[in-house]
Amino acid sequence: MELRVEQLSAGYPGHTAVDRVDLDVPSGHVVAIVGPNGCGKSTLLRCVARLHEPYEGRVFAGDDDIWKLRQREAAHRIALLPQAPQAPEAVTVAGLVRYGRHPHQGLFRQWSREDESAVARALAATGTEELADRRLDQLSGGQRQRCWLAMALAQETPVVLLDEPTSALDIGHAAEVLGLVRQIATEGRTLVMVVHDLAAAARYADTVVAMRGGRVLAAGPPRETVDAELVRELYGIEADILTAPSDGAPVVVPR
Repeated sequence: MELRVEQLSAGYPGHTAVDRVDLDVPSGHVVAIVGPNGCGKSTLLRCVARLHEPYEGRVFAGDDDIWKLRQREAAHRIALLPQAPQAPEAVTVAGLVRYGRHPHQGLFRQWSREDESAVARALAATGTEELADRRLDQLSGGQRQRCWLAMALAQETPVVLLDEPTSALDIGHAAEVLGLVRQIATEGRTLVMVVHDLAAAARYADTVVAMRGGRVLAAGPPRETVDAELVRELYGIEADILTAPSDGAPVVVPR
């Protein structure tokens, strides 16, 4: 499902965090939103997820303006994995992933075989089946992040939003999670993630969206977008942009 943001502005009393942002994400693509702290990345993601109401502008999932849908209807289209999510104490991995089915429950629709199948598919997609009976708090950071991602996938939405999915992960676990994000996109889901690591964004995303001061400075394929001038504008530093020998992705090396 295509995700489209049109002239979106949002913020807080006395501060505009997102200023007339446009964004167009085709089905099956991965978009990485990058930029310095406080540039509006997470606020933009929260607006798309219906957690922060914008001043103006619209967000479309397919043909539907998500801010005109009922909350449950919107939750069938867009899932959000927030930064530093919190789980109930002693919850198992399977118990956590089942929370992803909450938008599909209701007064006249209780837990079903369809829900159980969705949980099984999410566990399989993230390689966490063998962890299903383990407690979340007993796992490594990388394992936990894959389990949280499984919960978001169990919601079975065509659009998945990830707010800093690799924060606090070492380089190995970060690569594992981002590789999983790429794999999920090949199955047709649309993924938008906020990341701090520009080099990781350039390697794993189809499109990099660079923000500063609430506005989009540049957007496009990483090889066409990530250059020394962009790094200077975003972070105020000089950098050399090298080319990764394995896949040609831009590699940012601060001077």
